[in-house]
Amino acid sequence: MATMALRSTYAVFALAITLAHAYVEHLDDTFKELRKKDIWLVEFYAPWCAYCKTFEPVWYEVGAELKSMGSEVNVGMMDCTSHSSLASELKIRGYPTIKLYKGEKVFHYNGPRTKADIIEFANRVTGPAVRAIPNQQMFQNVMTHNDILFVYIGGSSTLKEKYVKTASELIVYLSFYSALENVLPKVVTLQEVPAVVVFKDGTFFIYDEKQDGDLTTWVNRERFPYYTKLDSYTLYAMGDSGKLVAMAVENEKKPSEESIRFKSLIETAASEYKDHFGRDYQFGHMEENSYLNGLVMGEVKAPCIIVLNLSNDGYFMPKKPLNSMQDLRSFLDGILEGKVQQRGGNGAAQRVKRIYIDTKKTLTTMFEAAPIWTCLIITIPFGVVGMLIYATCTAKRVEEDEDEEPLREVRKALAQKEKKKDAAAAKKKD
Repeated sequence: MATMALRSTYAVFALAITLAHAYVEHLDDTFKELRKKDIWLVEFYAPWCAYCKTFEPVWYEVGAELKSMGSEVNVGMMDCTSHSSLASELKIRGYPTIKLYKGEKVFHYNGPRTKADIIEFANRVTGPAVRAIPNQQMFQNVMTHNDILFVYIGGSSTLKEKYVKTASELIVYLSFYSALENVLPKVVTLQEVPAVVVFKDGTFFIYDEKQDGDLTTWVNRERFPYYTKLDSYTLYAMGDSGKLVAMAVENEKKPSEESIRFKSLIETAASEYKDHFGRDYQFGHMEENSYLNGLVMGEVKAPCIIVLNLSNDGYFMPKKPLNSMQDLRSFLDGILEGKVQQRGGNGAAQRVKRIYIDTKKTLTTMFEAAPIWTCLIITIPFGVVGMLIYATCTAKRVEEDEDEEPLREVRKALAQKEKKKDAAAAKKKD
């Protein structure tokens, strides 16, 4: 009985895998035309990519989930090593890359590689750029499900046109809503309408064009909580905010008093000094991470406090211990005043060093996943280049030999002529 039950379990499991695979189409070069006709969510991968193999079951789950929801989104995956020309044309630079194609529009996904996040992204970008909130009950429901909520309040206006444009550009990151003034909670009062409001961190802020400048820039700046847990995906997205990122780097496996103190200092700066630092800094905490090691091209030892300049891959670290809030304030103010020297950056030397480190890391990952395939990838180009150099040098020598042949014949004829002339002169003299 136990054996039969086990076999039944395996059979059900195998059937589930087969059905999940059925909802994800393996694409080829025909996708170039196919993508213009329907909505496609595509994962671009390489067989040697270890993370792609780990991520594959998640992708099949995404396909099955969207199908069960009755979504109009088709889910596919493409082997970029087999279709390299099309992958290059579609500007695929790394693996796995996830993109959604909707007519002529292309949306690049840079969020966490989880089923829920990817499905939420697909549903968001395939819907309207701005979603209407019809009543207060719906407004409360939307607020409950969104940590950051951008809402346009009012009817038709120039501001709404700008808001819709901004929403179209940034919908890959978050949802945008619109509502009439009577839909807002009673605690929210506006001096004038139309207005754009962001609800976050238990309060709200109103967009002021004179003070905040361009609407898209303001949304990019305000689309994160002032204090949040950070990861590589979040940091990548924060690159467009224009803010410096001050963080406490912690080792959650080995918590310490110093780690807790650093985290508390950063959280206090975010909550109690919002008016002072809010425009220039984003605050958060992060576990010890290879992303930080790659950025500083060294080892970031936790616990510590570090400030990142994501616009140029630079970073700042305090030279003195930060024992109090006053020490942290002096450090952060010093960065803004130019008193604290930036390290790293994207200068020529740093770029070369970063390329070397990234290449080494990529080749190591490839070799661990597929050593034979990696060796072929590395040796074949060198072999081709070597053959080309050899062929060029050989061709040059042949051409030189061919050019020298007529010259030798001319020299030989001239030498014989001179010899005959000398013999005739000697005979005449005799």
